[in-house]
Amino acid sequence: MTNPQNLNQRKFDLEERTAKFGENVIGFCQALPKNDITKPIINQLVKCGTSVGANYCEADDAESKADFKHKIGICKKESREAKHFLRMSAIAEPAMKDQARKLWVEAKELNLIFNSIYRKLK
Repeated sequence: MTNPQNLNQRKFDLEERTAKFGENVIGFCQALPKNDITKPIINQLVKCGTSVGANYCEADDAESKADFKHKIGICKKESREAKHFLRMSAIAEPAMKDQARKLWVEAKELNLIFNSIYRKLK
């Protein structure tokens, strides 16, 4: 039987992890040089990178199973979108490729987590 305290700790860890991801995306975007190519990438990356945690919080407070599934689906999509824009940022600013790659790995792991949760809800 699962200890409810361990369940709450895991829930908090994912909430904290998604928040930390958003914070790291913001820091990364602040460090990117601003030009005609990077500005739209930065805008999109901040939106999707911070949306993962926001939608996870909404899923955690979902009003129904369908609402939970919908919000987890958004987390899944936003983490995948973050992967895309991190890849584009590495091309736009090769000097920051290593930092982008670290964030990309975290976005990929979050995407896999949310895909797993979503599949279990079907």
